[in-house]
Amino acid sequence: MNRNENNSTGWQKGFWSLIATQFQGAFSDNTLKNLVIFLILGMGLPPEKRDTLVPIVGALFALPFIVFSMLGGWLADHYSKRTVTRAIKLFELGIMGLASIGLAMENLPIQLTSVFLMGVHSALFGPSKYGLLPELVPDEKLSWGNGILELTTFVAIITGTMTGAILSEHLQGAHAWSGLILAGLAIVGYFLSGGITHVPAAAPHKKFHPNFVGELGKQLQTMRKDKGLWLANWGNMWFFFLAAVLQMNLLVHAKTVLMLSDTQNGYLQTALAIGIGIGSFAAGFLSHNHIEYRLIPAGILGMTVAGTILAWPGLPAIPFGIALSFLGFFGGFFIVPVSAMLQHRPKKSEKGSILAAANLLSFVGVFLASGVDYVAAGKFHFHPTKIFMACAVFMAVTLLCVLRVYWQVKCSRPEGKTLLAATVKAQ
Repeated sequence: MNRNENNSTGWQKGFWSLIATQFQGAFSDNTLKNLVIFLILGMGLPPEKRDTLVPIVGALFALPFIVFSMLGGWLADHYSKRTVTRAIKLFELGIMGLASIGLAMENLPIQLTSVFLMGVHSALFGPSKYGLLPELVPDEKLSWGNGILELTTFVAIITGTMTGAILSEHLQGAHAWSGLILAGLAIVGYFLSGGITHVPAAAPHKKFHPNFVGELGKQLQTMRKDKGLWLANWGNMWFFFLAAVLQMNLLVHAKTVLMLSDTQNGYLQTALAIGIGIGSFAAGFLSHNHIEYRLIPAGILGMTVAGTILAWPGLPAIPFGIALSFLGFFGGFFIVPVSAMLQHRPKKSEKGSILAAANLLSFVGVFLASGVDYVAAGKFHFHPTKIFMACAVFMAVTLLCVLRVYWQVKCSRPEGKTLLAATVKAQ
């Protein structure tokens, strides 16, 4: 697609096909992951074993992003991102077939293997998904497109969590149907991917480097030359680390403190999804035709306040759900400009690899979150409200750091432009 075509209304079919495809993928892998978690929570295991297995599921999903993200970045640069996307959707069909077997046999090792493989699927898809966005939509629509992408991605993640809870509770003893539903969704996703506009390979002669650690180091060196890109990368990792800790803690808090059923637990996830969706859409709207960096500290401030409310001892389920929706709302404020920066700033020939590195580090954050949750809940037996409070303190410290950087940059530019805004305009 050339830029003239991209600036017409012709980009819309490819864009919405991408959005539908990524929604299905994010929904399905989170449904599977959280179905397995809810099945573990329902086994009646001793708390020590339960609090060990739940972080293991999170770690198995996150580990492939660390190992395979750079491969996904190379695929996104070396081949057409549409071709990569369609091949990955075929891979998903095989994974969901295996998951169906594990669910029908109530075989936890097969279920865990399927969770791991869906992590591989998502790790390979991520760079193509995020790399396609700036190639499909006009530049002035990038923040808007990111708002839609983040809205649908996080709604898919949380509604997938809710669906996993519903399937766990209402299909007890008949989870072969859960597997068949997920396999059917994978077929739908493959056909949806056919509507994505073909884009040429960005770097067809790029060589693959199997040493993903060395390749990650190379991409970090590239990012470090651009302060805005460098900060966005670490902000993205911070966000996913925090989100993973909060979500794992939320699952246990709802079950053991609020004493909710799996379905009611899913309602809390819906409250979070609604908040993220509205916050992401609002961030895209407020950004108009540029990347609005002031939303980043505003988002952290709002998340800090909401996180503090979640930590209030004895908070009933309804006020808890309202605070959770506000947490999601301000999370959308934070992640939309960060994601737009990661997509806008790299050179076209480096975009896939840069996004792969950012994706990898975001799931290093998720993997570390599993370790933190394992130590805090499994080893030291911290009460869930204490973990929420620790997250709120972590957000408050981060806010002070962000404001300090923001002030330093603003003071260095008398005309009032931030370094980030100035460099975006220069591009």
